[in-house]
Formats: sequence, structure tokens, C-alpha cells
Amino acid sequence: MIIFPNMNTNNGAESQPRRRGGCLRGCLWALIIYIVLSAIMGAVMGSMFSSSDVALEKNTVYKLELKGTLVEQGRPSDPWSQILNEMPGNSLMSNDETVGLDQILSNIRLAKEDDRILGIYLYDGQLAAGQAAAKEIREALIDFKSSGKWIVAYANRYTATNYYIASVADRVCLNKTGTLAWNGLSAQKMYYTRALEKLGIEMQILKVGTFKSAVEPFFRTDMSEADRLQTETYAKGIWGELVDGVAKSRKLTAAQLNDYADRYMSLQPEESYVKDGLVDTLVYEFEMDSILRVYAGMEDYNKIYTSDLASVMRTTPKADDQIAVLYAEGEITDEEGDGIVGKEMIKTIRKIAKNKDVKAVVMRVNSPGGSADASEQIWGALQMLKQKGIPVVVSMGDLAASGGYYISCGADYIYAEPTTITGSIGIFGTIPNVNNLRNKVGLDIDGVTTNRHSALETNAIYKGMNPEEHELFQTMVERGYDLFTSRCAQGRHMPQDSIKAIGEGRVWLGKDAKGLGLVDEMGDLNKAIDKAAALAKLDAYKLSYYPEVKDPIDELIESLLEGNPTEEEKLIMKLRTLCEKPRIMALMPEVKIQ
Repeated sequence: MIIFPNMNTNNGAESQPRRRGGCLRGCLWALIIYIVLSAIMGAVMGSMFSSSDVALEKNTVYKLELKGTLVEQGRPSDPWSQILNEMPGNSLMSNDETVGLDQILSNIRLAKEDDRILGIYLYDGQLAAGQAAAKEIREALIDFKSSGKWIVAYANRYTATNYYIASVADRVCLNKTGTLAWNGLSAQKMYYTRALEKLGIEMQILKVGTFKSAVEPFFRTDMSEADRLQTETYAKGIWGELVDGVAKSRKLTAAQLNDYADRYMSLQPEESYVKDGLVDTLVYEFEMDSILRVYAGMEDYNKIYTSDLASVMRTTPKADDQIAVLYAEGEITDEEGDGIVGKEMIKTIRKIAKNKDVKAVVMRVNSPGGSADASEQIWGALQMLKQKGIPVVVSMGDLAASGGYYISCGADYIYAEPTTITGSIGIFGTIPNVNNLRNKVGLDIDGVTTNRHSALETNAIYKGMNPEEHELFQTMVERGYDLFTSRCAQGRHMPQDSIKAIGEGRVWLGKDAKGLGLVDEMGDLNKAIDKAAALAKLDAYKLSYYPEVKDPIDELIESLLEGNPTEEEKLIMKLRTLCEKPRIMALMPEVKIQ
């Protein structure tokens, strides 16, 4: 337990004038905020209460901007953020802009089918996306081209993943002074052991699984052989997918593309990109309009962007039966967080169960895992759906590892992409021993107990565990691993010993996980929806989406009330989050792939 002291040290006569000054300042700030909010409200009121449907004009080009951070579930058009972002000196959205994978895929399908869309202009190449999601976008674009329509791509700089997407274009353009980061991939991990030693902190490790490497940064200074093996395997698998895709689109060989990567293309002259067949045209951005006119076949054409195209009216199937698409994205926590919050997810699942029109559920999972307890609770809620006769199908995105696999394993059918990172069936716990730090700063601890282990957790932190105490904790972790593997065995209809043999905390790519029986088939969200319809024996249905996306107004008010934390405050919040995590975690190691 961490106790934060009361930091208000003002008292007596000294506090009175400060309190009066603080009150005046508070009233002034309240007045300023009121005026600003009133101005913003007046500016956007018309658009907020007008029809949310955007009119799609003839002769339109869909400008698909590959920038920002890709998330599974997109947000509705937000006029608040747009106006705030345009205010002088405001960079509110500069680093936090997100775009929904669901919106992009839906827009590409609409663009294919609607004659008012002439083609797609892929713009920019800095979208932060995982390989599995990038593949879904790429495949959707290839399907779009089957309609006979065109795609043109332009960027000032392409990352490898964004170039993999853009390579399907009929014409790939690059800024005359741009770069193409076709350099191969590296997977890096930060190790904290020596820093913790300097602070006088020892991380006491409890884990099951030879490959469960999420805790290695706290007691090693480099990769274990097991971690190196699994990381190298999935890094090469992801790179192989990039190479194969680009080779097909650009009519190059894998050997050529690997040779280019060995030359570190980011530092090569721009002309070499054209000479080597990676790019078709070097052109300034302002010159792209002329190129688009040629492809459009006209001087004047219209443009529409992702958020606006997402608001264009779709034809909704006339059916009462529903397939619920349930998004599970982010780290799994118990009661609060930005990802999959256990209690909130269970409420959502129960809400789905009460909807008599829902005949099947597709859960879209993109998670590295997290709390083992929350994962078990979510697993149980999904089993409740199945007991009610509602089929559950899982569609794995970039990640469905550790706790992410835990919540997936009980589904009736599991789809993954070839480069989905999954598995990591293992459990760990970490307990910091701050005994040396306590001695350095001169803190002593003493107390009384009624029983032998009454102060077990306190002593583990402030004095360190003895062998008997370590055994008690380790046994609890092993029970958690046994439960995890039993859930996997039950869901995958495999002996538990077989699950343990391929578990051990090892991470697998989706294509390898299929061969091991951890997933059923390679496929995207659409295939998962088709499978759910087949299992529920539905000929006609409509889709409903959970959880409901927050209203932009509510989010703005929340952000204003919470304020923008400083970097120091963000660090403190991160440290507190680490301290408050449950003891037992089913979490994949954090690896930066670039």
C-alpha cells in the first residue's frame, strides 16, 4: 500500500490571503472558460444538430490519408476537435489523431460499389498500424481495384508498413526530396535491471513459461535465448509478409527487395527509388493535382475524406436479427484504464445477452493481455453467451496474446491474420523488493502480527521474500497457469498437456498458430462475420456494434475537466499504474518493432 501525504501545508493566519487570491483567480478562470465554451458552442451548434449524413457528390475522389494512429473502432466526426485544433497555438490533435480501421474498410467497400467515386488517392505514409491491420487495408484496396477503378499514392516519407499498403497503387509517387524507409525490421526491448539496482530495487519474479519474457527486462540486461528465438521468428515472419506483398505489386523479386533493404534505402538518393522500381514518380505535392486530373479524366473533381465518407448514408439491411460486433482493444485491466476494462466489458457482454435480436457475436480482439483475473471474468461472460445459444466467433487483429488469447480461446471459431501475434500462454507476477532503497533513504518498518504470514505482502515489498514465502506466491502463479491452460484446452478441444507443450509463454504468428490448433483459419473480420451468420443459420441480418462510441461532446467535457497533464505528471501516473497492477498478469512483452 502506498500512502500519499497531505501536501496542503498552509495553516492559520498565513492561509487566509492566499485563499482569497486563489478564489479570485478561480472565478476569473471560470469566466474565461465559460466565454470560450460559449464561443465554441455557437460555432458548432449548427453542425451538431444538422443531419449527420454527408452528401456524396458525383466525380469524387476518396482521399484516404494514411496518417495518425490506427485503432479498431473509429470515432464519429468531431467538430469540437476540428475547431479547437484550428485555434491559434493549439496542437491538441497533432500527436493524438486516430483513425478507425472499421471506417477505412467500410469506406473502401463503399468506394468500390458507388459510381460517384472515381478512384482513391492514398496520401501520406506515416500511419501507425500493425502488420495484420495493414494487410486488411491492402487486401481491401486490391479488392477495390477489381472494380476497374484506380488508386494513386503519394507521400513525403513512406514507412515500410505504409509502403506495403501503397504498393498496390497504379502509380506510386514520392516527394522529390522524400524518403522510403525500406530497411528491414528490428525488434528492440528496454531492460531496467541496472537502473533498478542503482535505486536499490530488486524485482522478485514469479512466472510460468520458458518463453514468458515480459518480466525479463526486470532481472536481465539482454534477451534470453528463448526470447531471442521467438522474437526473431515473428520479426522474420512479418518482414516476409511485407516482402511478398510488395514483390507481387511492384513485380520485383524477394531477393531484390532484401538487397534494397540491406542498402538501407532511407539513406539512398531519391532517384534510386525510381531506378530500382520502388516508386514510379518523384513529384512535389502541389503537382499531384495534375496527376489526379489525368486519372479522374476531368479538370474539376471533388474530394472526400475518411471521416466524411464514413458519414455517408449506407443501405441498412431490413432484418430484425443482428450480429453483434464486440471490440476488445488494448491492455486488459480490472476496473479502469484506456483499454479493455474488465468490469465494463462484462457489462457490455451482459447488455448483448439481453438483446433478443442478437443471434451471434463476433469479438474483434487486438490486445497484448493484462490482468489474469479480468481475463478469466471476461472468458466466463462469453461462456454465458454460448450457454444461451449465441455463437461466438473471434477475429484477431494485430495482437491477441496472453490475456488477449485467454479471452479468445473459448470461442466457437477463431480467425487470425498470418502476421497476428498470438499465443503467449503463460502467467507472471512481479513484486518489488525495496529493502535496499529503504535502507539508503533511512526508512525503518516495524509492527505486530497475529499469525505466521499476516504481514506476508508487506514484508515481501519492504524486506524481501524468504524461500517459503516465494514458494507460496509461486504456487499461486502456477495455479493461475493451470487454469489458463485448462480454459485453452476446453475451448480448443485439445488435451491440457498439449496446450502446455505449445504454451510456455511462447508467442506465435497467426499462420503458425493455425498449424498448432490455436486458431481455426486465416481471415479478416468479414470472414468472421460470415462464419457467425452460418453458425447462427442467418440468411438476413444487420450488424450492431459494441461498446458504443463516446459522444464527442462528452469526451471534450471530460478532457477539459481532467486537464492536460505535464510530462512529470504522466510519468507519475505511469509509475502508479505499474504499482497498482494486480499481482498476476497474462501480458505479452512490450517490444518495439520498426
